[in-house]
Amino acid sequence: MLTVFIDFKSPASFLAFEPTLGLARETGVPVDWRPFAARPFLIPDKKADETVGERHRRVRAIARRDTHLHYAAVQGRNMHFATDPAGSDTALAALAGLEGDPVPFIRAAYDAYWTDQADLDDEAVVAGLLSDVNLALPDMQSARESLDSIRAAAEESGIFESPSYVIAGQLFVGREHLPWIGSLTKAATIR
Repeated sequence: MLTVFIDFKSPASFLAFEPTLGLARETGVPVDWRPFAARPFLIPDKKADETVGERHRRVRAIARRDTHLHYAAVQGRNMHFATDPAGSDTALAALAGLEGDPVPFIRAAYDAYWTDQADLDDEAVVAGLLSDVNLALPDMQSARESLDSIRAAAEESGIFESPSYVIAGQLFVGREHLPWIGSLTKAATIR
């Protein structure tokens, strides 16, 4: 089992989604998709009197955004960064409480966020996405409790970013580890 912690507002999670599905298909390993809220991606505003550190953080954020956009283009995916990013907690709670295959909802939520800049913290938006993929909105109070429990357990195990992967007790933070995860998965299935 490959456990993957994701956040819909994480550009790295968005870019990791389809390659992770491909890895799962190729290796036959089942994926347990877990919600994990990460900090929103922001590019700090340029200030007339910015310090060297502030300029460094701004330039690095721009470079990260450009790298994400490059890899989105490589994947043939549309990706648009919002000036004022929306939240994702309601969609993450819904994921925590879903019954059935979450992949259609995850795909719809990522596309809504990164193509249309949808507010995934709006229950009506999330209910609409679920309806579009023939899933029902779970009991949100219970789902939010599940989300809090998942988040606490994830942080306790050392997870601090999205996407994070756990396989065979090993933690990998970031999508750049997918080739290594694939090699480990293939080696484990050969034995």
